[in-house]
Amino acid sequence: MKLAQLLGCLSQAELTGDGDIEIAGLYYDSRQVRPGGLFFALAGVKSDGARFLEAAVRGGAVAVVADRPLAVSGVSVVQVPDARLAMSLMASLFYGRPTATVPVVGITGTNGKTTTSYLIEGILEAGGLPAAVLGTISYRFGETTRPAPNTTPESVDLQRTLRELVDLGAKSVVMEVSSHSLEQHRPDGCLFDVAVFTNLTRDHLDYHLDMDSYFASKLRLFTDLLAPSGGKPLRRAVVNLDDPYGVRVAAAAKAPVLSYAMAGKADLTVAEVDFSVHGIRCLLRTPRGELSLVSELLGRFNLYNILAAVGVGLALGLSDDAIREGIQGHKKVPGRVERVANDQGITVLVDYAHTGDALENVLATIAELKPPRIITLFGCGGDRDKGKRPLMGEIAARYSDLAILTSDNPRTEDPQAILADVRAGITPLSLREYSQKELEAGFTEKGFAAIESRREAVRTAILVARPGDIVILAGKGHEDYQIIGTEKFHFDDCEEAAAALRLRG
Repeated sequence: MKLAQLLGCLSQAELTGDGDIEIAGLYYDSRQVRPGGLFFALAGVKSDGARFLEAAVRGGAVAVVADRPLAVSGVSVVQVPDARLAMSLMASLFYGRPTATVPVVGITGTNGKTTTSYLIEGILEAGGLPAAVLGTISYRFGETTRPAPNTTPESVDLQRTLRELVDLGAKSVVMEVSSHSLEQHRPDGCLFDVAVFTNLTRDHLDYHLDMDSYFASKLRLFTDLLAPSGGKPLRRAVVNLDDPYGVRVAAAAKAPVLSYAMAGKADLTVAEVDFSVHGIRCLLRTPRGELSLVSELLGRFNLYNILAAVGVGLALGLSDDAIREGIQGHKKVPGRVERVANDQGITVLVDYAHTGDALENVLATIAELKPPRIITLFGCGGDRDKGKRPLMGEIAARYSDLAILTSDNPRTEDPQAILADVRAGITPLSLREYSQKELEAGFTEKGFAAIESRREAVRTAILVARPGDIVILAGKGHEDYQIIGTEKFHFDDCEEAAAALRLRG
């Protein structure tokens, strides 16, 4: 594609040089540039792409895009108001606008995105629209699965991946859309049909700094990216009105809203529900009438995820049979209240809960099941929002008979300093603090322990459990690694729990 053709999707661009040159590829990493490449010199958080212009040109770049003047010779230079936005729009055009001809669902919010994406995938499959899914766990369609380095990929990678998956036969797309990606315009080249808002609670404040900024990033999906257009005039927003931020989303959305709620008035509500250790049975009231569902998912927070997915099915005009089949055919999401099988009478669950709200949702659900004891293991990531650490400590200790504090991904922080921050939320509760050695003899009094090694902490949590107890291993979920310092090591909570269960004999 010629450079001038690519620039046609931008409302404002100043070209210096030849617009007739052929562009063979788009790049934002100078190390990846190949002959005929267009290089985007992005101003990043840790580095400035302008520093790597010479490397990009040596790699074969024939043109450069930037949002400030650049001194570079021998290549065409394009100056734009926002290089990231330009990259997103140009990537969509370069890869043939892969989202223009299939239904696209974007899901944003703090908690529930991944489970909701799996449920929507099931509904779309049952409705004859097999979906490509891009999210926290993987990017996948059919037999093609790739690891997900980011919830929402950089725009060039996103559009290339979408092109490949649509060409493989995907008839729809489901995307988790992160606040980081919205802030950085990564999904701006996507043409969404439906956008879902699940909830908003404290997270990522190391990046966004405050809740207003965090919310503003999420809101972009419903304002900037959801306005009806000639190509997609029937866009819809599916919004949780039980969340106060959801009320604000519904008021600001540029497309018609299909709302859902359990506690208040909405388009989609719950008439009857029964929660048990076997899952959820419910009767929903929808704009089309009543809909009965059964799911193996546990708890109230998963009913919210089900409501969101049903809302998408309704927004896309799919049948009640497809919605019911998609929900009831869903068995599990990796690392989302995932059971670790055993024959010892202990319920071991692995969950990704890594925010205060997510952890409270999981533990409140478990508490409703009234097990003899709840043992909760969790940690907080290093080099991330420190403010949530004591909050999570207090929540874990309040709901649990035994809370075990341990490492998550400490990264470059001192693990003991992270544990101290978490402990600060538990200390006011005046609970007994056990040593690891004391726990080897079991525990009878409500309390907590701090065990830095996650492997030792998992082993201890499993070994002190008795038949009937529920053990929740929280924070890492589907992740199969730990980041200690700047190195990544293999670590899987499910594998570690299974090994500890074998030790029990």
